[in-house]
Amino acid sequence: MKLLLHICCGPCAVYPVDVLQKENIDFEGVFFNPNIHPIEEFIKRRDNAKILSDIKNFPITVSDQFQETDWLGFTGTSEERCNMCYSLRLERVARMAKEKGFDAFTTTLLVSPYQKHELIKELGEKMGTTYGIDFYYRDLREGFRQGQQQARELGLYRQKYCGCIISRRETPVKSKGSK
Repeated sequence: MKLLLHICCGPCAVYPVDVLQKENIDFEGVFFNPNIHPIEEFIKRRDNAKILSDIKNFPITVSDQFQETDWLGFTGTSEERCNMCYSLRLERVARMAKEKGFDAFTTTLLVSPYQKHELIKELGEKMGTTYGIDFYYRDLREGFRQGQQQARELGLYRQKYCGCIISRRETPVKSKGSK
């Protein structure tokens, strides 16, 4: 199987990449996360996904698309926001996987206990059906802490919130030295 792996950030990719490599699954990464804000946060996450691909020796395609204006006026519920965010990314990755001849696609979002796991699975399967490509579903949450620890040891930037501008406003992000 040749798999396209959507990478939301370096730390969340650590465990899924280890699993795929141990199982000898042929995969490539793709960083497509135009939802991440502000631009400084987007750059940190993008750059750390590239750093991880160098460390773990796997190919990655990086999109520099940044869509702040799409999120500034968003007034929907948390569920609607997550649906929009997941759909945007999974749709692009499914389409890319199909166009580039992959057998399936998946996402590192499936490692996080903080993400809406069932919604991700539902949307991944829907996008797979839409584009005629398999969504490779695997619950990787059991490796979240292990991956985060390894990310810390590798010196990867570990973010404090989900990523979208709304999540950033709702999450009290402390700067270094604050309590």
